Amino acid sequence: MVKLEKKLYTATVHVQGGREGKAVSDDGNLNLDLRYPKELGGPGNGANPEQLFAAGFAACFEGAMNTILRKKNIKAEGISIRSIVSLGKDASEGYVLAVQFDISIKGVDTDMAREIVEEAHQVCPYAKATRGNIEVITNIVG
Repeated sequence: MVKLEKKLYTATVHVQGGREGKAVSDDGNLNLDLRYPKELGGPGNGANPEQLFAAGFAACFEGAMNTILRKKNIKAEGISIRSIVSLGKDASEGYVLAVQFDISIKGVDTDMAREIVEEAHQVCPYAKATRGNIEVITNIVG
């Protein structure tokens, strides 16, 4: 286990009602109704944990990629990540997540893009937290 040695930022979100509730951050910047998606028998008229994880992981991963681009002094024209998070079951019928990122780094050739993505896996805190725990697939597109 990796131990936190120095706090840089702490996010606090209060959730009530689980997948049929509400999520509100202490600073008020996040204020969402949570609902089961239609695919899981819900109304689908709110955010769900998989969407929130997809957004958070992709945003953090893109930040790690930008850090690497700066360190390598590479100018990209932009990064885009399509983040796909799937909820499913494993062989023993326990719930698991799987992640797929379709990543585009405009202005960077494919080989360099792959290198940047691999390095981002070492830097991004979400990638560190999920490493060895869930399947994470990264595709370089466009």
